[in-house]
Amino acid sequence: MFTIKDHIDVQDNHLTIGKADTTELAEKYGTPLYVTNESRIIENFSAYRKAFPDAEIYYAAKANGSLTILRLLARAGAGADVFSYGELYLALLAGIPREKILFNGNSKTDFELQKAVELGIKVSVDSRNELHTLSEFASDCGKTTQIAFRVNPDVSPKTHPKIATGLCSSKFGIPSKEVVKIYQEASELPGISPCGIHCHIGSQILETEPFTEAAQKMMDLVEKIVDIGIDLKFVDMGSGLGIPYNKAEEAPKPHDLANAILPVFREKTQEIGISPKLILEPGRYIVADTTILLTRVNTVKKAARNFVGVDAGFNLLIRPAMYESYHYVLVANKARSAPDETYTIAGPICETGDILAEDRKLPGIVKGDLIAILDAGAYGFSMASQYNGRPRCAEILVKDGDTEIIRSREDIEDLIGKQRIPARLL
Repeated sequence: MFTIKDHIDVQDNHLTIGKADTTELAEKYGTPLYVTNESRIIENFSAYRKAFPDAEIYYAAKANGSLTILRLLARAGAGADVFSYGELYLALLAGIPREKILFNGNSKTDFELQKAVELGIKVSVDSRNELHTLSEFASDCGKTTQIAFRVNPDVSPKTHPKIATGLCSSKFGIPSKEVVKIYQEASELPGISPCGIHCHIGSQILETEPFTEAAQKMMDLVEKIVDIGIDLKFVDMGSGLGIPYNKAEEAPKPHDLANAILPVFREKTQEIGISPKLILEPGRYIVADTTILLTRVNTVKKAARNFVGVDAGFNLLIRPAMYESYHYVLVANKARSAPDETYTIAGPICETGDILAEDRKLPGIVKGDLIAILDAGAYGFSMASQYNGRPRCAEILVKDGDTEIIRSREDIEDLIGKQRIPARLL
């Protein structure tokens, strides 16, 4: 037995996760199949808690909205960063306390804002227009809604442009130069209690310098906001910590992030004479490497490349197609075998871009083999679709070799369940 990636091993030439044989899982539950290791979720969350013992950890529900994962994290003490009423509903259903939820988003609907007011959820306000709408709803209900403003700090991390959210050109947040003015305005509105400040600079960031820069800019704003009489109860620095999808990459750990943020936060709060709660919003780091996607080989074809056609495509894992993202792949039933061919793993979707892995050296592959795609727990199933009329796959949870279904496989009925044919066409 040898270790491929911490909690993922090989026994008798078969890939295992959480002490469960992936080939047996594929036979029992079918493919495609998402498999998540419960113990790894808790281990990753605990690393954040240890690095930031005095902070609140709000899990970014967008990374993976599985109700089971939310429940595990709720029991571990997590809060939640939510981006829709659906994510808010799931977080509450999972048992996350409403006082530990922040409703984020650049374009919330009136319905979502009303629900946040009714349920007593903190809101990260993204625009002046949203601020006044929220004030009207809160006043009509006779309630006071706690808010933060999401700040655009104009920080440029080295990540894919589509997930760099702190650039001055981003759709997210209030420009830094307008922040103090809008806090003053908010303090004078009925139904509004400005008590926090929030930013998020991007995702899959592999160096700590941008986090230090963001912390410095945010804490400078904190000082100016406190100077106009605002009592800030929390500073939410978001997250964005990346993971090493490619074995050649190096990625910082939560303790590295703490070393980048905490000195700035502590020095400035002491200088100002305030003691706000620090909040972090990890998502990818908590769940990405907990999960693999198992997919069966339908066909092998020699053409411009050695194409391996499998039964999962960007309908189930869109990251490679959308972001040109790398995911490590293995032949799960030949996991110890030496590579002897170069293959491109292609999905079944009617799009040229439906490629899961390009030009990988792997053992000889034949029809019926099982491919494992690693690090699929973040933005995998949560971004899945039914494109090409393909029902979404099942998800299972593994703990110490035992398995449980946490999402049943969809069938054809799930494709048509909400559709209606007009009577005139019957």
